[in-house]
Amino acid sequence: MTEHREVQVPDPAQVVLPKAHAICLNCGAAIAGRYCQSCGQRHDPQVHTVGHFLSAATEDLTHADSRLWVTLFALLFRPGFLTREFFAGRRARYLPPVRLYLVVSVLMFLLASLGSRSDSEVVRIDSGAGTSRVGAPSDCDSLTYSGPWQKLIEPALREGCRKAVADRGRELRQSFLHNIPRAMFLFLPLIAFFMQLLYWHPRRFYVEHLLFLIHNHAFVFVVASLATLVDLLPRQPPGIVGFGVALYMLWYFFRATRVFYEQGKVRSALKMASMAVIYLALATLFIALTALLTVATL
Repeated sequence: MTEHREVQVPDPAQVVLPKAHAICLNCGAAIAGRYCQSCGQRHDPQVHTVGHFLSAATEDLTHADSRLWVTLFALLFRPGFLTREFFAGRRARYLPPVRLYLVVSVLMFLLASLGSRSDSEVVRIDSGAGTSRVGAPSDCDSLTYSGPWQKLIEPALREGCRKAVADRGRELRQSFLHNIPRAMFLFLPLIAFFMQLLYWHPRRFYVEHLLFLIHNHAFVFVVASLATLVDLLPRQPPGIVGFGVALYMLWYFFRATRVFYEQGKVRSALKMASMAVIYLALATLFIALTALLTVATL
């Protein structure tokens, strides 16, 4: 006798189909959560109301703002910490190093350009008997250059000198401040190369020294920006404040070196002094070349 088994057919209304993955509107990848695993964009396709738009914008701004303040605090008061955190893989809570460097450098040079607009004459030439002030465009005819490409550079220098004297050096100062950030993109990698030689270790990569320099220069730019703002105040703080800031910066670099490279006090001090000599020599060379290029291209 054949045994019949009763098969229960589920109610179609109660059948739960597997949920289809959302598609990222930016790159087209499947999304399993709130953010795209491929490009990182948040899955938020419906921005149809002003309230929804403001809510999303506020959340993004708050997140960016919190990262900014956390990064600035660590940058100013925890020497070497951000560089060490980056190579330890803890990066999401801080601003990316290159973005931080670009933001604070733009801010500093913008403030410097605003604070440098004065009518004082700063262009000088060598008159043979000493250094004299340039008072008229005709004085630039005595400006000479004896380096490489003399026939090309000397006329350009004289023409740039005439333009600088004509507007009392305003365009010269602005062009120089505009060219300094460009020179920094060549200067920092060169300094990082010397640091790799000085702090040689088979497990230390070139990019580690470069990032260490980026964070340290970002610190300098923030301090310089604050100093420029203070300089614009009608009443200046006493000189002891500037002396204290200089001492703090000296301690900051020493501490950053010890924290990141994990070396003793004496060894860190000796290497820091050696690096300071190399840094000042190269900085002087780069500033001179930048000034020469600025005058020649006015």
